[in-house]
Amino acid sequence: MKGPLFYSKILLFGEYGIIKDSKGLSIPYNFFKGALKVAVQPDENAIASNQSLQRFAAHLEDIQDNSVVAFDLDTLNSDLAKGMYFDSSIPQGYGVGSSGALVAAIYDKYADNKITVLENLTRDKLLKLKSIFGLMESFFHGNSSGLDPLNSYLSLPILIHSKNDIEPAGLPYQSTNFQKGAVFLLDSGIVGETAPMVNLFMEKMKQEGFRNMLKNQFVKHTDACVEDFLQGDVNSLFTNIKKLSNVVLDNFKPMIPQQFHTLWKKGLETNAYYLKLCGSGGGGYILGFTEDFEKAQSELKDYKLEVVYNF
Repeated sequence: MKGPLFYSKILLFGEYGIIKDSKGLSIPYNFFKGALKVAVQPDENAIASNQSLQRFAAHLEDIQDNSVVAFDLDTLNSDLAKGMYFDSSIPQGYGVGSSGALVAAIYDKYADNKITVLENLTRDKLLKLKSIFGLMESFFHGNSSGLDPLNSYLSLPILIHSKNDIEPAGLPYQSTNFQKGAVFLLDSGIVGETAPMVNLFMEKMKQEGFRNMLKNQFVKHTDACVEDFLQGDVNSLFTNIKKLSNVVLDNFKPMIPQQFHTLWKKGLETNAYYLKLCGSGGGGYILGFTEDFEKAQSELKDYKLEVVYNF
C-alpha cells in the first residue's frame, strides 16, 4: 500500500498575525512530501511513526463525537495493525507543515463523506475543511488554525483574508529564466517546537503595548506585503518586507534563535536580504527575501539556503 503524496507548505505571510485576523498567504512547497505506507521490513522511523499514528487514531475517535467529521476507524486501526506509517521527507519542527501533510493524508484516506479537491470548493466547504483540520491537528500542537493541512490537502496557494474568509489564490507568474530576486529558506539547524512559541505569543498578547504593536504595525505591514506579493509589485513589497522584518526583530526576539539576531540585523542594515519567521519560529527554517539572490548568498555563505520563489 502506498497512498497519494502530500506536500509541505510555506506560510509566506501571516505567522501569528492570522491568529488576530491579519491577512496571510500560504503556498505549497513540493520539495518535501509524505505518503502513508506499509513497510515490509519497518525500520525504527517507521515503527515510531506507527506508534504516533496509533495515538493519533485515539484522538480522532475523541473528536468525531462532535459530529463535524467521522472516520472509518476500523479500517484505520486495521491498517495500523499491519504497520502503516507516514513516510515523509518533511522535517519536523521546521515550520513547513510536517503534521499538516500527515493530517491531510489521514483525512483523504479515512474520512467519511469527505470534501474532495475535485468539488466546487465554495467558501463554506473551505471553512468546514479548515475547521476539521484544526480539530485533527490540535493533537500535535494543542491549538491549530487548520491552514497547514488545508494547504497540503488542496496543494494550492491559499489567501487568508481573515479567520472566516479564505480562498484559493493565484500567484504572479514566475519566469523560468533566472531572476535576481528570490524568496528563500535559511536552515537554522535547530528544531523548533510550535506549542511553546504559541504559548509565549499568547502571554505577550496580555500586554496592551504588544497588542497595539500587533494591530498597528505587524498586521498593517503583513497585509501590505500580501497585497504587494499578489499584485507583483516588487518595489513596494521590499519596502514593506523591511518594515515587517524590523518589527519582528524588535518585538518577537524570543521566537528568533539567539545566534540569528545579529544576522537578522545585518540584513536590515545592508539591504542584502530581509529575514522573517517561517511558522512559529524558535528554530527550523527562517524565511528570507532578497532582490539579489547572489548577493544574499555571499552574505549568508555559512548557511544552507533553498530558493522557494523567484521574482
